[in-house]
Amino acid sequence: MSGGTGETGERATLPIADHGVIGDLRTAALVATDGRVDWFCAPRFDSPSVFGSLLDADEGGFWEIEPVCDVTARHQFYFPDTNILITRLLTVDGMVEIQDFMPVLRPHDPDHRQRLVRRVSCVRGSMTLRARIAPRPDYGRADVQVTSHEQAVDFHSPDLLVRLRATVELEVEGADAVTEFCLEQGEAQVFVLTCGEEACAVDGSEPVGPDEATGLFDATVGFWRSWISHSRYTGRWRERVHRSALTLKLLTHEPTGAIVAAPTMGLPEVEGGERNWDYRYVWIRDAAFSLYALLRLGFMDEAEAFIGWLARCLRDAHADGDGPLRPMYTIDGAQVPAETTLGHLRGYGGASPVRLGNGAAEQSQLDVYGEIVDSVYLFDKHGPGISHETWTDLRRVLDWLMENWDQADESIWEPRVERQHHTYSRLMCWVAVERMIRMARRRGLPGDIARWSGVRDAIYEQIMERAWNPETAAFTQTVAGPGQTPASVVDASLLIMPMVKFIAPNDPRFRSTMAAMEKELVVDSLVFRYQLSAAPDGLDGSEGTFSLCSFWWVEALTRGGRSEEARVALEKMFTYSNHVGLYAEQIGVTGRQLGNFPQAFTHLALISAAVNLDRVLP
Repeated sequence: MSGGTGETGERATLPIADHGVIGDLRTAALVATDGRVDWFCAPRFDSPSVFGSLLDADEGGFWEIEPVCDVTARHQFYFPDTNILITRLLTVDGMVEIQDFMPVLRPHDPDHRQRLVRRVSCVRGSMTLRARIAPRPDYGRADVQVTSHEQAVDFHSPDLLVRLRATVELEVEGADAVTEFCLEQGEAQVFVLTCGEEACAVDGSEPVGPDEATGLFDATVGFWRSWISHSRYTGRWRERVHRSALTLKLLTHEPTGAIVAAPTMGLPEVEGGERNWDYRYVWIRDAAFSLYALLRLGFMDEAEAFIGWLARCLRDAHADGDGPLRPMYTIDGAQVPAETTLGHLRGYGGASPVRLGNGAAEQSQLDVYGEIVDSVYLFDKHGPGISHETWTDLRRVLDWLMENWDQADESIWEPRVERQHHTYSRLMCWVAVERMIRMARRRGLPGDIARWSGVRDAIYEQIMERAWNPETAAFTQTVAGPGQTPASVVDASLLIMPMVKFIAPNDPRFRSTMAAMEKELVVDSLVFRYQLSAAPDGLDGSEGTFSLCSFWWVEALTRGGRSEEARVALEKMFTYSNHVGLYAEQIGVTGRQLGNFPQAFTHLALISAAVNLDRVLP
């Protein structure tokens, strides 16, 4: 395996793509191809990290299991139709297999206990292995007190108890637990990490048994296979689509119905740079698009849960006054913490600062209204329908938008510069009003349709008149002032125009806009969001191509009748996934994955692109 972007401690940080992800619908862990757990927050996605060596190999904490001899090859895959990760390490002495999973025994389990299970078995030959478990709670800032039992070790920090049980004898070495053990062919050993006072009390401190691990494995296999069996997709790219669906499910916080943007923080959009964000929150935009993707595949339970979460956010927002909605919320629907930096962490490959919280939560992003209403519209159309209370909340939200849609904002890409009048935000405001009109008419729901229609038409006319540059024959990133010609910057977010039914995919204006994008933003199927040189975003450095936009490009080609080009572009995009079919946010110029990982936005766009292309291919 290739090394990472920087060397810290005794180990180079592996590339972002050299990881798989496991989870229990509450949080997630990243496991590298060398068998190391590099990232794990407990008990929730947005909790402080327990293992964080992905951001600092010295200070972050980790859990490694490795042969004492040199490893000649490493392979990793998912147990079929599950989120159970298998890592295989090959040496001259034999081969071992590490099964990593977080048990999920049944849907909406009231007795769920958070555990990270690692079962190590010898497949061939014999092997001596060593393990080091080094929790560093609270991003490496908390003091840890270690208590040893016969085959269990407790790690106490002020806010979290972590208990490790094993079928091998464990020793305490400083703040770590260590062990060395031998396996002959057919033998296995088991480690179980339990998080939280209540869960540890139930598990006790007695050694874990092999039968217990087998039972947890079998039940977790059954859960994931039962869930994915409800998918309606049977097309050409079933394995790719189902892996993306399983990933979106993994990013769902089952107790609340929220869908996080990614389970990680601080992974850079440019190697060594400052574009390092905390993505462990619920972007209304990302979650709404995720809902659309899951609805397309037939997962109504997740859609209903998210609509419930969204309805609570809308109601809470109204209780706080009739102001604008926030672009993102915590899993519980609360305000995202203010953005701070973790100066003691080196950052992935030296990329700093490592940011905790997200300042974009305080931005104005008017496009979220379109994504919210469109997701509710789709749920109302394809699901059991929305309640009177939800419709009332939506009308209140729309009342605010009626008076404020013509404002400047930060929009979808969250630049840290002065607000502008973004075309994408105008487009999604149009979607919000248009979908409210559709719902009211289809179901006979009360609403001022005449007023709504007037605003809808005004937004449409503004986009057509003031976001269209006749000189470049393209829709532009921003809307010009009255009587002015808009700047010539094109923006890949406008690929969504025909997807939301604003314009026909073969309309001459959209076709020429695609031609401009192809010239300025597309490189062999990979798509940049916009040209940083023409539209600075207030941050230093460049960035990679945006995988969401690359899949949107595929869908735009499909809708425009260019299905053969779309198919080639989609197949090329598949080559940029990692070894287990996962995507980070961006692809760098060298083909490396960049940004937080795995990213919901990318996987939902893959599903949409594949499903729509399947429809038109013979």
